[in-house]
Amino acid sequence: MATNTIDAAALKKLFLAGAANLEAKKEWINDLNVFPVPDGDTGTNMTLTIMSAAKEVNALAAPTMETLSKAISGGSLRGARGNSGVILSQLLRGFTKVVREHDELDSIIIAAAFQKAVETAYKAVMKPKEGTILTVARGMADKILELSTDISDLEELLARVIEYGDQVLEHTPELLPVLKQAGVVDSGGQGLMQVMKGVYDALMGKEINYEAVAGQVGPQNSSSSEISAQGLEEADIKFGYCTEFIVMLEKPYNAAKEAEFKAYLESIGDSIVLVSDDEIIKVHVHTNHPGLAFEKGLTFGSLTRMKVDNMREEHHERVIANASKIASQQDGGAKSKDTAEAAKNEPKKKYGFISVSAGSGLSEIFKSLGVDHIIEGGQTMNPSTEDMLNAIEQVNAENIFIFPNNSNIILAAQQAQSITEDKNIIVVPTKTVPQGISALIAYSEEASPDENLQAMTEEIANVKSGSVTYAVRDTEIDDKQIKQGDIMGIGDKTILSVGKDIKEVTKDMIEQLADEDSELISIYYGAEVTEEEAGALAEAVEKAHPDVDVEVNFGGQPIYYYILSVE
Repeated sequence: MATNTIDAAALKKLFLAGAANLEAKKEWINDLNVFPVPDGDTGTNMTLTIMSAAKEVNALAAPTMETLSKAISGGSLRGARGNSGVILSQLLRGFTKVVREHDELDSIIIAAAFQKAVETAYKAVMKPKEGTILTVARGMADKILELSTDISDLEELLARVIEYGDQVLEHTPELLPVLKQAGVVDSGGQGLMQVMKGVYDALMGKEINYEAVAGQVGPQNSSSSEISAQGLEEADIKFGYCTEFIVMLEKPYNAAKEAEFKAYLESIGDSIVLVSDDEIIKVHVHTNHPGLAFEKGLTFGSLTRMKVDNMREEHHERVIANASKIASQQDGGAKSKDTAEAAKNEPKKKYGFISVSAGSGLSEIFKSLGVDHIIEGGQTMNPSTEDMLNAIEQVNAENIFIFPNNSNIILAAQQAQSITEDKNIIVVPTKTVPQGISALIAYSEEASPDENLQAMTEEIANVKSGSVTYAVRDTEIDDKQIKQGDIMGIGDKTILSVGKDIKEVTKDMIEQLADEDSELISIYYGAEVTEEEAGALAEAVEKAHPDVDVEVNFGGQPIYYYILSVE
């Protein structure tokens, strides 16, 4: 029997099936990354993105197309990680802009939703590159538009679209030579196809293992009341109830309304966090009257994920025992939260700084350069858009510079920038840690935000970066034969050196990066390198380049033996 329409309940099931299939295939997708590095994370980023939405979707007991669309769009927007994850979130956001207007979806509506999905995703990327997930998405959107007027059976329609999507995916190496040389298709495009195939399996009635998404109900992080109550005596808690909820927007909400909402919350409590996009408002407040906060929220829309914790009861042994764990998960725990709350009562400073960093040594370097807030992450774990928004909330400044320090984090930072309305967010397009350090050094307190951004961007152009790690699989890149376990020296654009010895590969890479104009070589050694090994490398580099200053610093970064720069 043909399936000509689907309702909200069916779409929920299909979406969760797509998420489950992506989760099941994430490691395989990770292995498709062009560079055979141990942090190939396209599958992980896309999975974390869609699972953030799955958490919201799974919490809907009786979804309507409107509430389901808000859950998919809002969840994926906040959870988006990495370029592939951000693009996936934009595809989902565009898709839901169309389907939310209908109670049932047929082939024509779904085709229009595919078109809006691709349009939204392309707009989100400053310089769209063909041969990527965007190409695969556009191919399927074009095909479903072509077929939708003649095929009303969604099972047949989706099968034809997926078949064509696979053909487009197989063609991606012809559009991106680096894919062809590595012998792989685009990993983001493959991730999208796995979502589509999970959707199709559910549509056809295939038994789906929903175990991966079954646990995606409720908050994944520790309660905010656990954070704010740590280290406090009961008498110090002025407002006793940590109140959290999400408003599903149903009425106009702009900057003026947000200011009004914040002012009201400030009148009944403190420790206020208010984050919104065009579909939801996420609210956190400490108050003695949770009902008043809920009532105010209801003036903007319906409420979901409501939670009230009595901090006076919870601040004792349990939260103290878990302090270390919570601190690592929630922006440095109570100390950073208390500091941030205290800072909110002070006048905003002109400039603030947020940097992404992986490694205790690198984080200390950024802090010494004036960074207000460190987001843990980088090569091994790309922070989400929500991580960026939480960091922005912590920094009490009119203008906030964000240093992503990784090309795969820039889009998430820009997405957070587009959502933030009460502060001027400036994303400095740093693709490596050395670029971030050099950009910070170029900062001038007297300069305007635009002048600082220009100076930082110019300084980035003077930095040549490199990193050293090991290969996780055999491949060939730029005529270099690479075997699993080989040591690789990776430059800004390609692999510069391959060998068996960490020190020799690093020296060889530096030889290729340094020239007669080089003045400084900075070496940051990772968690698996000893101080003696780093010192021996520096001595060898100094001997080879006697006219160049060589600096050695402990970075503490995982996976990468060395990160270095030549300026």
